[in-house]
Amino acid sequence: MERRGYGERRGPRRERRFSPKPVELGKEYEVDVKETSRRGEGIARIQGLVTFIPNTKPGDHVKIRITRISRRFAEAEVVEGASEGAFEE
Repeated sequence: MERRGYGERRGPRRERRFSPKPVELGKEYEVDVKETSRRGEGIARIQGLVTFIPNTKPGDHVKIRITRISRRFAEAEVVEGASEGAFEE
């Protein structure tokens, strides 16, 4: 009897398929930042998808570029906008 190691799957390996997202990597969007994350990043929602945007705060209206898309959220960088003093250079 063959012994399976920790983490080995039984049966055929399934492909990881993520549901289609309302955003595309590298594409730009205009958003309103509504919340702040635990890490201090601004949070906007694009068709329900949580998007984390560093150096923003609630009330900012910014143009962003998507830099990362994961299963439950996206990350973006500011292209233009945000209120004065919101950025650290």
